[in-house]
Amino acid sequence: MPIYIIQGRYSNHAIRGMVSQAEDRAPALASLMESVGGRLLAYYVTFGDSDFHVTVEAPDESAMLSALAVAGSGQSISALSTSLALPTSEASKAFARAKGIASRFKAAGAD
Repeated sequence: MPIYIIQGRYSNHAIRGMVSQAEDRAPALASLMESVGGRLLAYYVTFGDSDFHVTVEAPDESAMLSALAVAGSGQSISALSTSLALPTSEASKAFARAKGIASRFKAAGAD
């Protein structure tokens, strides 16, 4: 199942809510992912450019987009960034495939 890494920022509204009533949002996110046939792998609150880092599995892009649309439709998230993550074993296969086709591709401006 494809793995997605999601980073984002909490809105001021969400921060106020978490300060006034602290809660662990992981169970809600796990339930959301299960509703689209996926699974929550990790959920971290982070420092820096992002306020949280989430790693999930989803059956396909459509399922992932459905979950993201629901998660982002409220007032709690101000920005999201989602990346598809490949295990190193899959990346190795892709690099081996690239080696086999590299000689058939000419880069722009190459002689």
